[in-house]
Amino acid sequence: MATRDTGIKGLRLVDFPEESDLQNGIKIYGETSWENQMAVLSHYLHDKKHHLDCIKKLEVINAISEFLRRKKDIDETDITEEFVNKLSESPVKYELFSDFFNVPFPSPKRPRFTFIDLFAGMGGFRLAMQAQGGRCVFSSEWNKYAQKTYFANFGEMPFGDITKEATKSYIPEYFDILCAGFPCQPFSIAGVSKKKSLGRETGFKDKTQGTLFFDVAEIISRHRPKAFFLENVKNLVSHDKGNTFKIIKGTLEELRYSVHYLVMDGQSYVPQHRERIMIVGFNCDIYHGEESFSFPEKKQTPIKIKDILDPNIDEKYTLSDRLWSYLQSYAEKHRAKGNGFGYGMVDLEGISRTLSARYYKDGSEILIPQGEGKNPRRLSPRECARLMGYPDTYRLDQVSDVQAYRQCGNSVVVPLITDVSKQIIKTIYNYERHTKFLHTKCATI
Repeated sequence: MATRDTGIKGLRLVDFPEESDLQNGIKIYGETSWENQMAVLSHYLHDKKHHLDCIKKLEVINAISEFLRRKKDIDETDITEEFVNKLSESPVKYELFSDFFNVPFPSPKRPRFTFIDLFAGMGGFRLAMQAQGGRCVFSSEWNKYAQKTYFANFGEMPFGDITKEATKSYIPEYFDILCAGFPCQPFSIAGVSKKKSLGRETGFKDKTQGTLFFDVAEIISRHRPKAFFLENVKNLVSHDKGNTFKIIKGTLEELRYSVHYLVMDGQSYVPQHRERIMIVGFNCDIYHGEESFSFPEKKQTPIKIKDILDPNIDEKYTLSDRLWSYLQSYAEKHRAKGNGFGYGMVDLEGISRTLSARYYKDGSEILIPQGEGKNPRRLSPRECARLMGYPDTYRLDQVSDVQAYRQCGNSVVVPLITDVSKQIIKTIYNYERHTKFLHTKCATI
């Protein structure tokens, strides 16, 4: 242990661990990014228990010191050791941290369950789970622009790269549900020799090493949540002639989870054709494969594209003559070759194509007609958010239009995820009520 200068006038930390004391790749004090400091601080503020080990507590103190230093209305001479320590003991009592709580989508005051939000993006899973009474106890998202949007809406900065052991070290030991819209990377099925992994003879690590799914599976294996909810592109089912999904499903079952999956189309909830696979699993050590889960029944949304459009739209969203001419020429060239490539002019009484993360480039997949004699336009970021099912109270103005388009294109369809989440929670509580009833009945016999 040692005493080290914080670099801030009047603030020194006593009994700071030496470098040899730091485990699991946790960064040494003063060498972590501002985004990570904000993640540490915001998660600490939203944790009602505030149970931290020595190293984590020092990271909180470090984050508070840096937070105060960056506030323009605070004199550095006021940032004393006593003041910072006092803030760290009861931070929510101070107006200094009001921005972490004055958000449109706060956590429920009386949560029914806990969950973690991996590859969090804009927070579509979080909106869905909070709607069921869930409290998020950990979030992770590597994109710094998505982190800003997430913080603006939930008052919590997600941690960064979930493949890093340092990031995983912040995940609480216990939580009920893991949520992840994990990216699909190519899987290698070479090298299937069995190894001792996760305490069992299994090819788990051989088959999934190097993919982001491995990190999700590893977290499931370590923490054994009651359930998980994963989302991915429809093609995950057919990728590599079905081998990829076979490995994913087999791995999850190998971890002793019953797996339910279904390809669902977002057009049942929003005016957009968007097919995604929903993968839901329940811990067999708890439910023994006897949970009664079913995906929500297919329905047809009455919402049409015209219902999400703003009547008064900025002219900047109208395509320039040059871009409009290029898109028409491009479409004609491919039409002559017998290809279907081209722009997608929307029927205002119908639905759109799938919104992609590249929409910011030209808007070609979803163009809005503006009448004779006027070029079509692309959707605004707010209209894209509506197309994904986000309410208008959701904040988008923390980032540029380009970044907002990317985030919407990478997001989940919120009402679809909400409907599936509702079924997951219903399944968990129905099982627990049934089990409690049986125990009570047996006790009275």
